[in-house]
Amino acid sequence: MDVTLMITVLIIIGALAFDFINGFHDTANAIATSVSTKALKPRHAIILASLMNFIGALTFTGVAKTITSGIVDPFTIHNGSVVILSALISAIAWNLITWYYGIPSSSSHAIIGSIVGAAIAASGFDSINYAGFSKIAQSLFLSPILAFIIGFIVFSIFKVLFRNHSLTKSNNRFRRIQIVTAAFQAYTHGTNDAQKAMGIITLALIANNYHKTMDIPFWVQLSCALAMALGTSVGGWKIIKTVGNKIMKIRPVSGVAADVSSASIILGATFLHLPVSTTHVISSSILGVGASNRIKGVNWGTAQAMVFTWIVTLPASAVFAGIVYYFLNFIL
Repeated sequence: MDVTLMITVLIIIGALAFDFINGFHDTANAIATSVSTKALKPRHAIILASLMNFIGALTFTGVAKTITSGIVDPFTIHNGSVVILSALISAIAWNLITWYYGIPSSSSHAIIGSIVGAAIAASGFDSINYAGFSKIAQSLFLSPILAFIIGFIVFSIFKVLFRNHSLTKSNNRFRRIQIVTAAFQAYTHGTNDAQKAMGIITLALIANNYHKTMDIPFWVQLSCALAMALGTSVGGWKIIKTVGNKIMKIRPVSGVAADVSSASIILGATFLHLPVSTTHVISSSILGVGASNRIKGVNWGTAQAMVFTWIVTLPASAVFAGIVYYFLNFIL
């Protein structure tokens, strides 16, 4: 097996591993509210999320095309195989570290920061497609702000609509509704997050002359969908605990408001072919709902720690990917 083919195979395996880890790392966010309110038992939530993630991943490819060409040019990237492999190693390492400590960091930030860092290490700052990267960065920055605002507004509307209803009856009704919103949440997660690995594999195929267009091969789409669904089935209980309990005390009505708000933002970004951090969006929508309900009811200390991790992820993963690139470039 020649070196180029060997590295390409390693990249495909690494991208599927990234998608698998993304499944238990990020999908926990999608079902955290429904588990914490006991709308769904953990086992049932995991099964539902796995199925809906798989369906979502097979529905769209626009975000994957943005990842393929929006950060670097796949047709001209220097030493593209090593760049992509370095980015995957960096992103996977960051995901595993934050998962171990139960920190809901962003897989999107990790992989995008890693691609940037490895590309700069390979060819300098001129290798970055700044127009595309700027567009991606804006979507990553604005989406959690919009999620917070929409979460605040949606729960404010709920408070007005259901102010005269019995709390017990409302909770029972919203628990049933939350099964639907949790499924919708997991579906939208699949439509956006699974595509990032699809874009990486396609980027590697183009860089190594195994693929000639930006179109995502169906086998790539299917394998990434399966990897994420399998990862989801493993679960991510540490992240569920942080998102579902440590930000605020979630009731069924607030869980539905958070699910609807975040899922709408994620699906809207998918239609626009923009990658967003599902972690950021879901957590921010919960914060918005909590602020609308009762400012003091939100654990702002946990929120600050999460925001700090979000900010650190891009530069930290970029630096680590650059280091990995220099190491791999030396030994390969």
